[in-house]
Amino acid sequence: MEVDPKLLEILVCPVTKATLIYDRDKQELISRQAGLAYPIRSGVPIMLPGEARELTDEERLKR
Repeated sequence: MEVDPKLLEILVCPVTKATLIYDRDKQELISRQAGLAYPIRSGVPIMLPGEARELTDEERLKR
């Protein structure tokens, strides 16, 4: 299930307020500043820090 592109434009990381990167393959929104990946379930971004996974060192360095 795809996420509404307009929704992606307005979402920011709840921790840092930085923009997010959409990872279509993993269905996650990535906040490199916070080092977190927020899951997208059934097309709905779950923007709770407690539900996010921590990025690996490799993921933090990706551009």
